[in-house]
Amino acid sequence: MTWTVRPEPPGSPVAAALWRAYCTEVSDRWYLLHEGRRTDPGELEREIAAESGDDLVPPRGRLLVARYRGEAAGSAGIRLLDATTAELTRVFLCPAVRGRGGAALLVRAAEDAARASGATRLVLDTRGDLVEARALYARLGFTETEPHNAEPFAEHWFAQRIG
Repeated sequence: MTWTVRPEPPGSPVAAALWRAYCTEVSDRWYLLHEGRRTDPGELEREIAAESGDDLVPPRGRLLVARYRGEAAGSAGIRLLDATTAELTRVFLCPAVRGRGGAALLVRAAEDAARASGATRLVLDTRGDLVEARALYARLGFTETEPHNAEPFAEHWFAQRIG
């Protein structure tokens, strides 16, 4: 099988490497768009360290890692916001494996994990410049909604019934 998706402890070396790759990409993308430069290395380190991943530990959360041909290739996390709502977060695929079905597989696995945790609704936020992410969520049946949080970089909010 080409793809596998399994739970992973947020503090594992694999999870840490994927978190670093995710932060680097989305931060650099924002700074290049808005300021014409990459992220300051010190700021990037603070951003990476600011999120421990503790909110992605069962029973209130879960981190999933996708592997492509056995190699860690992406991640997705869920965290319960309340008894019936989970938030999708940290959806990331390494550039080398994009376009091979891994993103949809990760999101569907996250939906299953959220449903297994009792959630009937999955929400997420993203930025306007992450057009690929917005297209993925729309293709997978998420609909744009009113904001469910006050995240400073969030510009689009989506939701989907999962139960």
